[in-house]
Amino acid sequence: MKGEIRRSVLAGSWYPGNAKTLRADVESYLRSVPEPKSTGREPVGLIAPHAGYMYSGQVAAHAYRQVTGHFYDAVVLIGPSHRSAFAGVSVYAHGGYETPLGVMPVDEELAADILAEGGAIQLLPQVQLSEHSLEIQVPFLQVVLEGVPFVPLMMGDQDEATCESLAAAIVRAASGRKLLLVGSSDLSHFHPYDRAVQLDGRAIKHFEKMDARGLLKDLGRGHCEACGGGPAAAVIFASKALGADRAAILNYANSGDVTGDRDSVVGYASAVFDRPASKTDSSEKPGRGKDGAGLTLKDKKTLLDIVRTTIECRLQSRPCPERPALSDVLKERRGAFVTLKKAGMLRGCIGYIQAVKPLHETVEEMAEAAAFRDPRFSPVRKNELQQMSVEISVLTPLREIHDVSEIEVGRHGIYIIRGGSSGLLLPQVAVEYGWDRETFLSETCHKAGLPTNAWRERQTRILIFSAEIFGREFWDAEDVV
Repeated sequence: MKGEIRRSVLAGSWYPGNAKTLRADVESYLRSVPEPKSTGREPVGLIAPHAGYMYSGQVAAHAYRQVTGHFYDAVVLIGPSHRSAFAGVSVYAHGGYETPLGVMPVDEELAADILAEGGAIQLLPQVQLSEHSLEIQVPFLQVVLEGVPFVPLMMGDQDEATCESLAAAIVRAASGRKLLLVGSSDLSHFHPYDRAVQLDGRAIKHFEKMDARGLLKDLGRGHCEACGGGPAAAVIFASKALGADRAAILNYANSGDVTGDRDSVVGYASAVFDRPASKTDSSEKPGRGKDGAGLTLKDKKTLLDIVRTTIECRLQSRPCPERPALSDVLKERRGAFVTLKKAGMLRGCIGYIQAVKPLHETVEEMAEAAAFRDPRFSPVRKNELQQMSVEISVLTPLREIHDVSEIEVGRHGIYIIRGGSSGLLLPQVAVEYGWDRETFLSETCHKAGLPTNAWRERQTRILIFSAEIFGREFWDAEDVV
């Protein structure tokens, strides 16, 4: 991952500083929200509050619960500035945001496309360093959309013209991408409980009507309050342009509901804007079979070379060399896993389930992660390389199924989702262990931290995928199997 990593300023205060505790808290909030009914619709935009998790985490969970099990190329996260005064909109265009759960990477290509729209949008990463309205959303996104990159945008101006121009830039940049938009906003601040409910009700009506202009007018007249009114309006403008035609208010509360102090409260609401689900399949490209990634032998050798070079360079503390000319297939966004084995035993395996980056970048990043950041193992040492082999699995897009008889052992991998829990096993795992279909399903549930029979229950979502799998010994420069 290239670029500047923004360090957390909230861990240990606004949310837990321990990764295990933070994940458990987020998953607990999500489990407390009823599972959304399957309606043939998909969320385009969300509004979620940005107070500390003890105050607004449960309200935020109602928003993020809506996207559990949906798949996106990237998230566009928009928040207000509380601490820095600047004109226009700040883009954090490189690197990522760090939380105890790891680094959520910036989609640098999408950020560049948004920046290229110009106008009020500018590269001002420094103004985001101490801001809470964006970071507070990141752990939820890391849990419900693990591995998906994002573009953090912060609004210094929240007038109607800025909101409209930002929304238009996002919509133009969205071409060919499936995006989730998130507006970060609390509502009224420091009023008595009943007055807060009255003010917040007015803002919520505008959310429900998807009336961005009405919201901004009422904010300007003091008829309601929302510190992130501009981000909320921008998300509404952009969501409507991207096909959202329905809104739902998911939850409302204020700090008085948590603390019992009703004299001076802050309001929180969550909302979703959705559209009919797309039926297109991004995997349908000319010349590609339903299971294949369209890789030539040369492409496979290139990817395996990338794995070896990445690990060697890290061990030698030197930068990786420039890549040779890459084929178009290697530049496509694809999900992939890199698996390392030592003397035939697993030594590391990490990947992206979704197609969030070009394939060559995914393999480079996952090679480094499998070798040095798989939490199950210590970092790879140089003296181990002679005994190691490399395997790459390039994934086809995920497909939800409702009949487990569709699963073919040896051909399909399984991804299981229930509530805030999920687990994935690659196609080759079932073959290596000699599992039948039911054992494969049970073991995937176990990987997700669910009861092994959870796959039989209606609330559990089962998705399958295929993979093009190839590998070689670490030092072998030619043989590809």
